Amino acid sequence: MSRPAAVIVLAAGEGTRMKSGTPKVLHKICGETMLGLVLATARQVDPERLIVVVGHRRRQVTEFLASHAPDATAVVQHRQGGTGHAVRTAIEAVGLDHGTIVVTYADAPLLRGETLAALVKEHWAQGAAATALTARLDNPTGYGRIIRDDSGAFMEIIEEADATPEQRTIQEINSGVYAFEAHLLGDVIKRVPTDNAKGEEYLTDVVAILRAESHPVASVLLEDPDEVSGVNDRAQLARARRILNTRLLGDWMRAGVTIVDPRTTWIDTGVTLAADVEIGPDTQLEGSTTIAAGARVGPACLLRDTTVGPGATVTHAVCRSAEIGAGATVGPFAYLPPGTKLDPGAHAGGQAAVAADGTAISEGA
Repeated sequence: MSRPAAVIVLAAGEGTRMKSGTPKVLHKICGETMLGLVLATARQVDPERLIVVVGHRRRQVTEFLASHAPDATAVVQHRQGGTGHAVRTAIEAVGLDHGTIVVTYADAPLLRGETLAALVKEHWAQGAAATALTARLDNPTGYGRIIRDDSGAFMEIIEEADATPEQRTIQEINSGVYAFEAHLLGDVIKRVPTDNAKGEEYLTDVVAILRAESHPVASVLLEDPDEVSGVNDRAQLARARRILNTRLLGDWMRAGVTIVDPRTTWIDTGVTLAADVEIGPDTQLEGSTTIAAGARVGPACLLRDTTVGPGATVTHAVCRSAEIGAGATVGPFAYLPPGTKLDPGAHAGGQAAVAADGTAISEGA
């Protein structure tokens, strides 16, 4: 198998339901923007090109790409003409005409790299012109439905707005994530119709045209439908944050970290924990916080960009950009401001204090 020619990330939507001055794709979950998470997933299939289609508030999004993802190429979609139009804009701007093109979305931050790799692998194994990632939902409202023939073979994708009442009862949905062969995609996408409820160019119609012209179309069914959950409002953002946080906690616990109460523990993607760390209830670990072996943090702690040395203890404390030495004790009820450096074995909190310059003052001083 060769590398995909490109991963195209669609990030041009307006996101009006977020009701925010921040572009939807730059909202954060677990310390990382949704767009940043999707780009990290895309990199796991090692594409030759990483392309982001931008539109609404594109200046903010392109500035983010310039500073956080210089390996990505931004392509501007000047009008919101649908997913098919967005992909056509990217192909015409960059000149993609060979290899496999993967399409995914900047507001679907829970997709795993392994899933994207499995999609590409199946696409190549089937020799398909297009391969769609699908899932089964108890409540498929809002999603396009997968239409199959009597033998179970893939036929087409019907958007909900264009579906019949019978078709809307189908539980297998289109995630919107695809793998395409570039030379076929480049030809067909120019012929996508706009005779639908929204008058837009649907990427789903590319799949229908390919199959109608006898090109092989495949699909991969997801085991975990949460992976393709889209984020369109603050409630969905909170749900995605909870799901990703649960994943992160599970990964750390399997790596030898004790998390006393996962329900009240929040960890950012950039946090690093050693084996035999214990995290108490009501604790938030943010940014690039690093905790060494044998340390105990919590209950009731907020640490951001803080380093905790081996065997240190931090309880009921707020620490920002601080360095806590090996065996040191912080808390209860301590605040370590940015720049604080607590020596090994030192104590801050309770009746102890921290001087204005960040040096520790021993208890009773």
